[in-house]
Amino acid sequence: MVHNKEIESEPRIYSYTRTASAASTHLICIFFTVFIAVLSRPGTSLFSWHPFLMTLAFSLFMTEAILLFSPHGSPMKKFPHKTKGRVHWILQSLCASSAVLGLAAISYNKHLNDKPHFTSWHSLLGLLTVCVVGLQSLAAVPLIYHSLAKGWSLAKLKRYHAASGLVTYLLGSGSLLLGLSSAWFTASVSGYTWYLSALCPTITALVMMNQVTRAYMAKKWLQS
Repeated sequence: MVHNKEIESEPRIYSYTRTASAASTHLICIFFTVFIAVLSRPGTSLFSWHPFLMTLAFSLFMTEAILLFSPHGSPMKKFPHKTKGRVHWILQSLCASSAVLGLAAISYNKHLNDKPHFTSWHSLLGLLTVCVVGLQSLAAVPLIYHSLAKGWSLAKLKRYHAASGLVTYLLGSGSLLLGLSSAWFTASVSGYTWYLSALCPTITALVMMNQVTRAYMAKKWLQS
């Protein structure tokens, strides 16, 4: 996490800009998720659950899970770190559950319609992302039960978790972007709507990259 002294020492304009950026990210991930929900109308078909659940997982739950630790835009800024960690764990569990259900929905839908599985870059990256989310969740267990990681300091575990979490988030964002190029989405929107939709996961990914690199990797990378 960025220390309070570092936040206080930076120019106010930077602090205001990062606060505005974090606030905008909250709004973007909510808007994008609602937009996909309206477009897909979950429950109207088996397929409809796939775009909704995947967007819910990687645009809303995972974004909010990371923003919890933002020094400029956390909705739980005044809560202790331990409380933030628990809520982060809950949101990440919801993310993993939604992603698995979203993958199951599209896989079963293809099975019912006798269509081949994992034939596009979107489907392959989506499968990889769900697998990485599962591994990331398992790798986070030593952060909760530190006794399982003998010889590793908690600070180092947190840095590696943040780095791998960022990779996972970027995979999820990439999967969402490829999903916007699918036949279903391109047939559902037109004109500038597609470009505005593509901006949503792109902007949130850039904000997440900035937050994580500033907090965990920019300084004292090799210190434990």
